[in-house]
Amino acid sequence: MASSSERDVQRSVIALNARAWGIAFGLVLGGGLLLATLFLVVKSGPNPGQHLRLLSVFFPGYSVTVVGALVGFVYAFVLGYALGRVIGLVYNRIAFR
Repeated sequence: MASSSERDVQRSVIALNARAWGIAFGLVLGGGLLLATLFLVVKSGPNPGQHLRLLSVFFPGYSVTVVGALVGFVYAFVLGYALGRVIGLVYNRIAFR
């Protein structure tokens, strides 16, 4: 049987930092959308980013432009942050049952 201090140490080692997971997921999603949008802006062409442009349905104000890339970064960061927080919280609930 593990003592109380051993359980505390085990809990702190196993626990995920939900805020850190949120920031990490937010940066990955936001950075990915930012880079994809900027790549299409630089590439240009007659109809750049016709599929990526569909994100404007879910992210009002987003477009395949430099300003749209920044707007998309904010939306994707918030979405990724929420997703990372949920993953961290669910993991911690399951791990400590």
